[in-house]
Amino acid sequence: MPSAKPEPSCIPPYPLQVRGNRDLLVTWLGEKDLYRLSRRLPEIRQYANQVLQSCVQLRGLTFSDRGSLVFPRLILVLRNVKGYMYLLYVDESGTTHDPNQQYFVLAGFCVFERQGYWLASKLDQIAARFDPADPAAVELHGSPMFGGRGQWRSHPKDDRHQAIEDALKIFLQSHHSNRLFASVINKAMVSPRDPVEASFEQLSSRFDKYLMRLHRKGDTHRGIIIFDKSTYETTIQSLATDFRTIGYTWGVIRNFSEVPLFLDSKASRLIQLADLIAYAIFRYFENGDNRFFSIIEPRFDSEGGVVHGFHILQ
Repeated sequence: MPSAKPEPSCIPPYPLQVRGNRDLLVTWLGEKDLYRLSRRLPEIRQYANQVLQSCVQLRGLTFSDRGSLVFPRLILVLRNVKGYMYLLYVDESGTTHDPNQQYFVLAGFCVFERQGYWLASKLDQIAARFDPADPAAVELHGSPMFGGRGQWRSHPKDDRHQAIEDALKIFLQSHHSNRLFASVINKAMVSPRDPVEASFEQLSSRFDKYLMRLHRKGDTHRGIIIFDKSTYETTIQSLATDFRTIGYTWGVIRNFSEVPLFLDSKASRLIQLADLIAYAIFRYFENGDNRFFSIIEPRFDSEGGVVHGFHILQ
């Protein structure tokens, strides 16, 4: 019996050599990588086509902490991109099953891909306050920061809470095109329907309509939603596919370049910022604490005095 042939590798050794004899190092879908790739799409598309022709393993791969799986998934996205994208980073706050919690929040912000690097760099500076030697090891995570749990246990309360405020203020001061989107669901109001389904329908449709408004102004962009890894991944992927094909309550999603992507929040400052935003909104509705929510409230998507990016069901 002949021995089985080894599986072909999807990923050439790092760093990749591309046209112009410059190195391209892609280890995960991070803000710095997106910024760098956005300036070199023609080269990446050409390279992606070569890889796709020779490596059928690319099909069906999803995000992982390892670059060997992330890069093929990123190639599939870039291969279908025309122009530039708005990225909607999303996270949830609250749980669907805890009877002691009244609300479930799905929230995040959209950012033009070239703005992401600036935001991530500013957030890195906040993380460096707590571990100057290794700021990348510090995850900005709303609930542990507020309550002083995990790696935040040894840090003073005032410092932790100030870091949350400062991170939210970074978004407040960011480019005007960056918008907030959120769906706040009183779980009792949708029962027995899954609040994840109800909130994702609201969030994705409002982001789609924002891109539609830009298109009508001659500023056409595609969008993509990026989530933290969660137990809701299967549900969200299924819903996203249905919204693009069968449709949702108000029509069909038309402006997304791909189904939602999922990555580990430890690898992305922007996912961490989405977590802080969702937590700020959750604390306002669940606990009546306006301290953090008041910082971000002016940045919900709006036009002509009408707020489009904030859905509340209570």
